[in-house]
Amino acid sequence: MRRGSRGIAVSPLGTEHAADIRRSLTRKNKGSEVPTSSKGSARRTDEEGAPEFDFDKEDKLKKLRVPLDAVVKIWCVHSTPNFSLPWQRKRQYRSTGSGFCIDTQRRFILTTAHCIEWQTQIKIQCKGSDTKYLGKVVAAGWECDCAVLTVECDEFWQSIDRVILSDQVPALEEPVLCVGYPIGGDTISVTKGVVSRVEVTTYAAACTDLLAIQIDASITSGNSGGPAFSNAGECLGMAFQSLSAGHSEHLGYIIPTAVITHFLADILKHGRYTGFPTLGIETQTMENANLRDAYGMQPDMKGVLVGRIPPTSPVKTVLKVGDVLMSVDQVSIANDGTVSLRRHERVAYSWLLAEKFYGDPVKMQVLRDGKTVELVLEKIQPEWPLVPVHMFNQVYEGPSYLMIAGLVFTTLSVPFLRSEFGEMWDCEAPIEIVHRVMHQRATGHGEQLVLLTQVLAHDLTVGYEDLENMLLVTVNDIKVQNLRQVMDITQSSDAEYLRFGLHNSLVLVVKATEALKATPEALKQHGIPSAASADLLNPM
Repeated sequence: MRRGSRGIAVSPLGTEHAADIRRSLTRKNKGSEVPTSSKGSARRTDEEGAPEFDFDKEDKLKKLRVPLDAVVKIWCVHSTPNFSLPWQRKRQYRSTGSGFCIDTQRRFILTTAHCIEWQTQIKIQCKGSDTKYLGKVVAAGWECDCAVLTVECDEFWQSIDRVILSDQVPALEEPVLCVGYPIGGDTISVTKGVVSRVEVTTYAAACTDLLAIQIDASITSGNSGGPAFSNAGECLGMAFQSLSAGHSEHLGYIIPTAVITHFLADILKHGRYTGFPTLGIETQTMENANLRDAYGMQPDMKGVLVGRIPPTSPVKTVLKVGDVLMSVDQVSIANDGTVSLRRHERVAYSWLLAEKFYGDPVKMQVLRDGKTVELVLEKIQPEWPLVPVHMFNQVYEGPSYLMIAGLVFTTLSVPFLRSEFGEMWDCEAPIEIVHRVMHQRATGHGEQLVLLTQVLAHDLTVGYEDLENMLLVTVNDIKVQNLRQVMDITQSSDAEYLRFGLHNSLVLVVKATEALKATPEALKQHGIPSAASADLLNPM
């Protein structure tokens, strides 16, 4: 793995596609080119030495070459599925966010994915315009919280400017100018701050750990998707989240351009968004001297201990439990699990993998049984998620369900848990379910956790009313693999009874023929349009 001019690790494969994007994003726009600098942005300071901007007049922003005309307001109508009643959708609601043009040739508008989550209509409005234009989603990456939109109307593109994405991760204390359309007004807003931290952070949209930049500029609702500029007018990143009220004031996060360009390169390379790779393993730090001695590490050796390798992990056939992972692509991993980002700055080693693309090779050096071993993973592939964090980028993006008489079965997912138990689901949901979500991993592709979510009133289900939100373990003594298997077993069974084995050794029994006859009655009684979701009725 190569190192950039400022110590940033650069993926050896996929760089051609990333370079294509970088070239396209630095093309001249309307006869002028926004200058870039490999040495970083120029910085102004006040008398005390703190970086600052002057916001008195918009022409001073133009002197800083900040392309305000590239920033747009996004109006979105959302229609969210009801995961508790999976045959319904919730009442639609509206929201606003920010975005900015990154390519006038491809007609790309960049924003955050959560701004257009479950969208049914998108409208985009340019700065100073009184017209909203219908927008379309080109691609969305939920792990990195990035989305590309476009507008088909030619008139929209006649006056819009575009931004230049920086090819550097900004230095600490570098000034930042955040532009967007936050709540509190209808016109464009500009706030200032400095870069206060650069590290691998959890992205709230999909609970993914990726590189992020912490700033002290104010970021509020509506700012998401807006650009953050340097003094030179380069885009350093995109606003996407902040700490909740009560934890800290004026503490926000922006997605660095290193993550954004990976997302864009992924789209060009694969024709769609595929994601940010991981090894899919659980590791332990090796900071204890006795632990290092026990695994035969010499004083000059560093690394992390491989503690668990799930069955669908891409490195299942390469790594072994008990290996000490010492380097990835010749980049050394410290005993605390970090790698060097640049001088005096370190980040979690997972960032080395996140810079790659699915299908890329990975070279690893491990200590195994006291000997140094060089390993190669030919192609890194995604691990199968037993409990999906989101339902996007799948063949069927809605909640799956199956109804038998009054028994409603669905698949376990984080959106379901949030719908049923709220944001504090890890404290409110049954402990057996929480334990499975936190610790169980898929044993094979296609595996799902199936849940008896509720028992609707029907003569056949009398006495089972309290059996809700129970994990389905077996059907007629056959271990459950996924919801489709449950449907196949119940429809093809010639047994007299259908026996549903639930967790905590509970069992639910109904007569097979009566259950199948009762299903249409229950559907009519409760106003449910279908006994199964579209993905089960019409395999895709």
